[in-house]
Amino acid sequence: MSSKDLMTLRHSAAHLLGHAVSELYPDTKLTIGPATEEGFFYDFLPTQNFKEEDLGPIEIRMRELAQKNFPLEHTQISKEEARRIFKNNPFKLELIEQIPGDTVGLSRQGDFVDLCRGGHVAKTGDIKYFKLLGISGAYWRADRNNQALQRITGTAFFTAKELEDFERLRLEVQTYDHRRLGKQLDLFSFHDEGVGFPFFHPKGKTILLSMVHYLRKELEKEGYLEIQTPIILSDELWHQSGHWDFYKDKMYFCRIEEEEKNLAVKPMNCPGAILIFRERPRSFRELPLRLSEFGLVHRYELSGVLHGLLRVRAFTIDDAHIFCTADQIEQEILNTINLTFRVLKKYGFEKVKVALSTKPETAMGDDALWEKAIAALKNALNLAQVPYTLQEGEGAFYGPKIEFKFVDAMHREWQGGTIQLDFCQPANFDLSYVASGGSKERPVMIHRAIYGSLERFFAVMLEHYKGNLPFWLAPVQVKILTITDAQKEYAKGILQALQEKGIRAEMDHSSDQISAKIKNAQLERVPWMLVIGNKEVESNAVTLRYQDGKQEPGLALPHVLEKAVALLN
Repeated sequence: MSSKDLMTLRHSAAHLLGHAVSELYPDTKLTIGPATEEGFFYDFLPTQNFKEEDLGPIEIRMRELAQKNFPLEHTQISKEEARRIFKNNPFKLELIEQIPGDTVGLSRQGDFVDLCRGGHVAKTGDIKYFKLLGISGAYWRADRNNQALQRITGTAFFTAKELEDFERLRLEVQTYDHRRLGKQLDLFSFHDEGVGFPFFHPKGKTILLSMVHYLRKELEKEGYLEIQTPIILSDELWHQSGHWDFYKDKMYFCRIEEEEKNLAVKPMNCPGAILIFRERPRSFRELPLRLSEFGLVHRYELSGVLHGLLRVRAFTIDDAHIFCTADQIEQEILNTINLTFRVLKKYGFEKVKVALSTKPETAMGDDALWEKAIAALKNALNLAQVPYTLQEGEGAFYGPKIEFKFVDAMHREWQGGTIQLDFCQPANFDLSYVASGGSKERPVMIHRAIYGSLERFFAVMLEHYKGNLPFWLAPVQVKILTITDAQKEYAKGILQALQEKGIRAEMDHSSDQISAKIKNAQLERVPWMLVIGNKEVESNAVTLRYQDGKQEPGLALPHVLEKAVALLN
């Protein structure tokens, strides 16, 4: 079956959900119920909030309605008739007024009717393999200023096996949810004193620093220069950059009363890089100028959409802003494409999809500049021999962008880094460089991020590896386990040798049995355990035990050090 057929099935399942709720809770107001990539949902305004335990009875009623095998009929009716049918539902009445033309679509199954543009299975009996997944909050038309609603989500498939595979994967996703792993492994936490702001514990911070250290080395090879810009800047800067018109609802503000000055916490890093570029006259000989920054930004997100490290209010972007000439655009983008693929491969993300997003409805700059920018991105993608899809209207407000979407070990697709081409900001800030002939020319600006948000990438990576991070990333890479206290002095020498080589090693100082020490190290997801007993001390060796239980006995320390150092690179 095609993806279009699947969306049709799921759209029909949403109607089935609406039908069931209208019978079980007749005073509930129905709003909209579309199909999604994951399944479907329907938003309701109930007289009393639904609870998780209500999902079972609703799903049972859906199955009963499916078995009645009602035909799904679709007709066009006059708006006047539609207003009469939905006279007690203000949400449907609002939709009717906004639909162009004199008629609207109406779907019918049994005695249940709903507004609909069409696209259904033939009969309710065709909807066999479905499951309700959960309840969450929502707002009418996704606007927090509107009526608060409740959303019931579900999914549907054509075969029992597809549904079983989905449920198995969903259980796996829940088991290895990064929030759960973060607590188990003591990596990060969230607190009511700072809703949406992550607190990284020592081990979590070690992982973040390892991510930064690796990428920093790669950027140095590519000729990047690292900068740091302030978190708080004048609000006038954000008016000049254009972010005010597009981002002010997501920004945090403060005011210095003594100076009568309004300030804004930066939601993006680019204006800071622009101010550094503009600090002094620039020559064409300095271009391309690649300025990188691991910049902390803040964006206000509704509490209802916050989700662990995947959706936070403060996060770090591995930003870079490349100032170049028009002739250098394609090569810079090509280099960035190759760098992005190389970094993703390092983390085990081999399957990567690429999309090119074009001008959105609300954007800065004229069409000619946008067409020029889109053509440059297309040429670079073609030079890189990278297949891509077009996403019409999904670019940033200041320019088109290339998006990288990678697939994890649980077959989920994630939005990763981006490359954005910008002719607008150099004009907004009147940037220039002195060309070879002595004239002033306008540089082009390329915005790029590979991780995107370090926090979000951290979460995805943690789930991808199910907590078992590769050796080079693990916060504790080696745990030394002695069988008795008699081996402690020998073990201390091993620990010192490892640490001198830059290995993150610890020793278990507990008096537990060796089996308990091994179990604890496995629960901590430590990649290597060095087990030391009298035999190892006598032979001046160690037994290397891996996370999966495999062992290599009798290894000399120099060999262990060589193996460990090799895994750091």
